[in-house]
Amino acid sequence: MKASKFSESQIAFVLRQGEEGTPVEEICRKTGISQATYYNWKKKYGGLMPSEMKRLRQLEEENGRLKRIVADLSLDKEMLQDVIKRKL
Repeated sequence: MKASKFSESQIAFVLRQGEEGTPVEEICRKTGISQATYYNWKKKYGGLMPSEMKRLRQLEEENGRLKRIVADLSLDKEMLQDVIKRKL
């Protein structure tokens, strides 16, 4: 996953501006993001505090690492089972 150039607090500030009634077009223009990015952030982080956003990002990274480990172990297991079948 590509690292965001915006910190959790910056994302929270952008979303807070939208909640306060600032037009999305203006927020995006000032921040230099697309409207799609704004709405993706809103869908993903809406209602979260910056500390919760940081924790969510950490959990997503950990989940990705664990998925890669499981995939590697599954491949290793499959290789070993093939070796055992060939020997029998």
